[in-house]
Amino acid sequence: MKTLIPFLAVAALLVCNNQSAMAQDGAQYKMDRTVLPIQPPTYAPIEVLDARDATKPPVFQIKPPEGAPNVVIVMIDDIGFGATSTFGGAIETPTFDRLAKNGLRFNHFHTTALCSPTRASLLSGRNHHEVNVGCVMEIATGFPGNQGERSNDAKYFAETLRHNGYSTSAFGKWHETPTWEVSVSGPYFRWPTHSGFDKFYGFIGGETNQWDPVIFDGVTKVAKKDDPDYHFTTDMTNEAINWMKFQQAMTPEKPFFIYYAPGATHAPHHAPKEWIEKYDGKFDSGWLKYREETFARQKAMGIIPENTKLAPMPTDIKDWEKLSDKERELFALQMEAFAGFAEHTDNEVGRLADAIDDIGALDNTLFIYIMGDNGSSGEGGLEGTYNELVHLNGIFDAETTESMLARADDWGGPNSFPHFSAAWAVATDAPFTWTKQMAADYGGTRNGMVMHWPKGIKAKGEIRSQWHHVNDVAATVLEAAKLPQPTMVNGVKQKPLSGVSMLYATDDANAKDRHTTQYFEIFANRAIYHEGWLARVVHRVPWENDPIHTLQNDVWELFNAEEDFSLTNNLADMHPDKLKEMQELFKKEAIANSVYPLDDRSYERFNAAIAGRPDLMGDRTSLTLGQGMTGILENTFLNEKNTSKTIVANVDLKGSDRGVILCQGGKFGGWALYMDQGKPAYTYNWFGLKSYTVASTKAIDKDKAEIKLVFDYEGGGTGKGGQATLFVDGEKVAEGRVDKTQPALYSADETADVGIDESTPVADKVFKDVEDSEFTGRVNDVTISIPAKKK
Repeated sequence: MKTLIPFLAVAALLVCNNQSAMAQDGAQYKMDRTVLPIQPPTYAPIEVLDARDATKPPVFQIKPPEGAPNVVIVMIDDIGFGATSTFGGAIETPTFDRLAKNGLRFNHFHTTALCSPTRASLLSGRNHHEVNVGCVMEIATGFPGNQGERSNDAKYFAETLRHNGYSTSAFGKWHETPTWEVSVSGPYFRWPTHSGFDKFYGFIGGETNQWDPVIFDGVTKVAKKDDPDYHFTTDMTNEAINWMKFQQAMTPEKPFFIYYAPGATHAPHHAPKEWIEKYDGKFDSGWLKYREETFARQKAMGIIPENTKLAPMPTDIKDWEKLSDKERELFALQMEAFAGFAEHTDNEVGRLADAIDDIGALDNTLFIYIMGDNGSSGEGGLEGTYNELVHLNGIFDAETTESMLARADDWGGPNSFPHFSAAWAVATDAPFTWTKQMAADYGGTRNGMVMHWPKGIKAKGEIRSQWHHVNDVAATVLEAAKLPQPTMVNGVKQKPLSGVSMLYATDDANAKDRHTTQYFEIFANRAIYHEGWLARVVHRVPWENDPIHTLQNDVWELFNAEEDFSLTNNLADMHPDKLKEMQELFKKEAIANSVYPLDDRSYERFNAAIAGRPDLMGDRTSLTLGQGMTGILENTFLNEKNTSKTIVANVDLKGSDRGVILCQGGKFGGWALYMDQGKPAYTYNWFGLKSYTVASTKAIDKDKAEIKLVFDYEGGGTGKGGQATLFVDGEKVAEGRVDKTQPALYSADETADVGIDESTPVADKVFKDVEDSEFTGRVNDVTISIPAKKK
């Protein structure tokens, strides 16, 4: 006789109205989707001896609520409100246009004004300081709110989707892992595949060389594909499409989540030449004309209200009409590269959307396309730069108009690492004054967003003007998927979401705002929005090293943001009581979200010891490596900048040896100890602008040797030069001077490598590619050491 196996009652379940129910053998089992992972039902002990005489319980499966949509979040990097055709700009974005025509444009959508914080806020649904990401990872500090170590009590919504039956993936830029956790030693808790994503393919830091990226598949570093036309945005799109189609072929009943975050349009502005050439001559009339024309289109399209004023440009911005012909030629080229990069990226987004449509899934895909994690970037300085790493090191006088124009043919290509002038950043942030980093201004925080979901949203081609923030995306996705916010994930109680769902506004253009209060803070630029009012402090400009005022003497401004779209009418003197009220509200929000203490230091925060964050090397003064130890990112390598160093390598040789022994960085900045035709050499590559080489004139005729490089730093500040001396088995074989060094960083994601140069070659006049740099001998061990720091 077969025995019916009754289910035991599952006690104390917290059941939401929209939770799934599953009937099993006449019993009703309700999944508790607020506690993740979801636990299976418990069963009474089986007393039947023979399996043939027993009835097995139903298979326990976790499925999303019926009708749950696929989700695609597109996060473009470093592009402003007035850049794209969809929001009145001059850059053609046909995919953005197409999705807007069949969806909705949100013209009061906000970000945090900087990369990592926006992404942490987006994916967690909380404020950026609340999840300990007050700034970018590379300049985290030791204070809560700014430490860069995302907390377990604010899990990303990808984790919620994955536990509820979704397949989840992330492609492109991550920038959410502390720099000291990006090594073979891990830990990997804050990498994408431990942050809710089944699949990750992309780069882990803040930017990458689009022609020669440092790519991770999961947690494994992989080589770029062998393709003469290679470009990373195309590569990551192919990977996303292939993953999606494979996932749907295998499990068509499972919805997917794709977080698609290309490196574009963050510098370096790299695009295929034909996309740049498409904009040839389009920006010859200059940035002021660009702003005026964009402003007029925005009004005509209804993107901005009729009473909007075009905010003034910063006083630093040059008058286009007073520029020389050479200056205008250079600046126009800079914008052409940026525009080509942006449109090329939108085209790749279109390929992804088309692929989803091809399998009949686009109508039930919640597609949120966010054009910018902040406004366009002014970090290229007032002149722009052929190598943006120069400016990231706080150096603004290394290049001239003439030196940059001399490389015009390479601009945007593999031999460049460019960024446009801050003037173009201001122009493409129209109708606002400021740019990326400026958390006090909508030019830094207001970004165009399109929401497309034909099956879930009735309205088409309309504009929504409800005030929203990037921390509202998580709540929006969960509501669309009919999922509750979890109260517990992996045994850790979760903080409530800071954001609200935006779906209430999709079918009601006149719906009352639900996101009514929001603070902003980046580099002590700060603001508070509350019920239509905005109070702010413009503390430091992105292209200046020093703040405008001290923190104690900052000047607050007040705007009626509901009536003043572009923040042009400062009402601080007219409404002192309102300003005081807003200042108190900012203080309250700042304390509650761990915003204090404010930290307006800039380039010095690249130094972990100064910033106060963890450093994988700690107080170590030496590091010994061996053959095959490669792919070491800059922030997990011994910091030998602004100090003397010694490198000692013990090598086996075959005769007339060639290749890299130890290197760090790449052709846009770094150094390498290597051999060529049996002769040891050392090259210091200063930003790809100047190279210093010390080389022996005599080949080594032994099968073993100790090769030593001693660099005596002259001191007297950062970025200074010194004397480099080469020794073979204790005998001096060459010496020479390195006039200057890079003070803060070599690259965003170039690596230190033993026995090879894995990315772009540091000694690019000697080695043409990775294979060419492979050492023909063997590096048994190599030790780099620096003097002990004085205490």
